[in-house]
Amino acid sequence: MKVKRLHGWQLSVTQALELQHRLAAQVSGSSQVTAPHLIAGVDIATGKRQGMATGAVVVLSYPEFRVMETKVVQGRLDFPYIPGLLSFRELPLTLAACESLSITPDLVLVDGQGVAHPRRFGIASHLGLFLDRPTIGCAKSRLCGRHEEPEIEAGSYAELVDRGETIGVALRTRRGVKPVYVSTGHQVDLETAIHWVTECCRGYRLPEPLRLAHQAAGGNLGREKGIIIGEVGLPRALYD
Repeated sequence: MKVKRLHGWQLSVTQALELQHRLAAQVSGSSQVTAPHLIAGVDIATGKRQGMATGAVVVLSYPEFRVMETKVVQGRLDFPYIPGLLSFRELPLTLAACESLSITPDLVLVDGQGVAHPRRFGIASHLGLFLDRPTIGCAKSRLCGRHEEPEIEAGSYAELVDRGETIGVALRTRRGVKPVYVSTGHQVDLETAIHWVTECCRGYRLPEPLRLAHQAAGGNLGREKGIIIGEVGLPRALYD
């Protein structure tokens, strides 16, 4: 899968904040999603070894939800954990996994925020610019904004509002479970994001591409699914 060389990763916290403000203006809220046949999920799992993590991408066919390809890479997290700057910590691994794919998904679901972010530039939006593909943020917790409690039934949602702006929704994906936080990443509008997250749920809280990516990152998906796992060196261009 082709990955743009958007910027390097040797950044200070101040530089990362400035870059977020600048790149947020490049995020598109106009949907480029029509009839996706390949939908990917990406996730990161921190390892037992300090500073190490595993990044995974799982590509599923739609509507069959058959695993078409899975890539898993391991590497070091070189940026500190700072709320709101998650992408600078996790994206090098995610991009290495995506770049190793032999097929290109039509849509990518990301375990994290899109524009539901203080600077409207979460990890889903950041990844979308690198991949130049439609991305959706689907987070398990809220980073900013407020919302009413959605109805208990699956498919119910409540708008997530920050400083007078609707930045996403709290979506109930399964009856009685906690909602997930859905927001646009890149090249997708909020209505489309809600539709595809809901469409990809198969009786679990997380949509299937993210559920399987979470399992793959944790080493629990199984080699029969086509996982290739190994500690690999990240492409130098991802850092330079």
